[in-house]
Amino acid sequence: MNTPKTRYTKSGGANIAYQVFGDKPRDLVVVNGWFSHVELGWESSAFTRFYERLASFARLILFDKRGTGMSDRVSADKLPTIEERMDDVRAVMDEVGSKRAAILGYSEGGPMAVVFAATYPERTSALIMFGSFAKLNIADSQVKKIADTPKKFLSLLEERWSDGFPPLEYWAPSVASHPGAQENWARLMRMSATPTAAVSFGRMAFNTDTRHVLPSVRVPTLILHRAGERIVGVSHARYLAKHIPGAKYVELSGVDHLPWIGDSNAIVMEIEEFLTGVKHDPEGDRMLATVLFTDIVGSTEKAEKIGDARWRELIESHHALVRLEIERFRGLEINNAGDGFLASFDGPTRAVRCACAISNAVKPLGVEVRAGLHTGECEKIGNQVGGIAVHIGARVAACASAGEVLVSSTVKDLVAGSGLAFADRGVQSFKGVSGEWRLFAVEH
Repeated sequence: MNTPKTRYTKSGGANIAYQVFGDKPRDLVVVNGWFSHVELGWESSAFTRFYERLASFARLILFDKRGTGMSDRVSADKLPTIEERMDDVRAVMDEVGSKRAAILGYSEGGPMAVVFAATYPERTSALIMFGSFAKLNIADSQVKKIADTPKKFLSLLEERWSDGFPPLEYWAPSVASHPGAQENWARLMRMSATPTAAVSFGRMAFNTDTRHVLPSVRVPTLILHRAGERIVGVSHARYLAKHIPGAKYVELSGVDHLPWIGDSNAIVMEIEEFLTGVKHDPEGDRMLATVLFTDIVGSTEKAEKIGDARWRELIESHHALVRLEIERFRGLEINNAGDGFLASFDGPTRAVRCACAISNAVKPLGVEVRAGLHTGECEKIGNQVGGIAVHIGARVAACASAGEVLVSSTVKDLVAGSGLAFADRGVQSFKGVSGEWRLFAVEH
């Protein structure tokens, strides 16, 4: 897909970065959480798929709140007020000709969305909140296991921001073990805000209290929350639903705080039904496929050692070589996030040979990759693949060592007679996947 063009509009002297995605007659303004980056987010296939589904029934208006992402930075001693943040929403709506829109606020964007809906009901057709709160309480979050007070949390935040704190296992536990996932998450955080800005906006989130505003909301309201998520406890959503007049509350299964991770389709269907009266469940084609995950081993250390400019050149060369091999073995590139690739193949033998070819091809660059493969039934929606087979493939890859190509026993059994040789690597248990899995290393 073509990433929507980033544009700017002025709001109180600040440049606010925004994008418009889709052309449906109904407008949906997305108020992001704590931080965002309107361009970098599109590098994630899960992010792209989520917003493509929303754009199937609404024109999306996306923006970075001032102080974050591609919008103007602000000084720590002059943070924007909630009124200024609401002005930013109005400025973007005015710029794109949106007289009235549904407002979707997720995470820390929820309180601002509530105040906007209560203050400007004439410009708000509906209010939707996901994974959000009226008054943040760390005692209701599983983050309390590593930081039990806001002061401790903010101290750790500044100290470990560059590494992606809190770690992805809290934001999106279902993908936290995927190769390169934590590194990519940390990169998004660094690109979206500086440590000082992160701490300042984090402190603002803890100090914001919109409980007194909730009874004043008079627009149709939908509250969505995953029961098992770790960042914002579900009690917050139940409080919102109880105190916003006439609010519809839907409690979803799942553990991920990020709406585009996990069963994002369930979220989209609830929003679509709420706004249009129709719930459309796209039926994905199911097929047998072999999924291949690769990522560069020790990428963070390598990047620090050679510097940003040389690293970018290396990554470009790496990507070109990986894509060449995927094409040569008739695979389909599904996603490339940071230094990792996900590809699918309709034949397991070609998938294994491709993994070996990639491993050998990138060695002259001075890097080594780990690779993992699994064959199973996958769901195909558009250009994406999903399902338990993909999760297993990611976990197989996470077990691989530098330069190693690991496969599940399923793959090994299917390539019998191919001439490929394997070494037994023992039995593994995968988090979130039932049973035990015997892994084999390809001898190449």
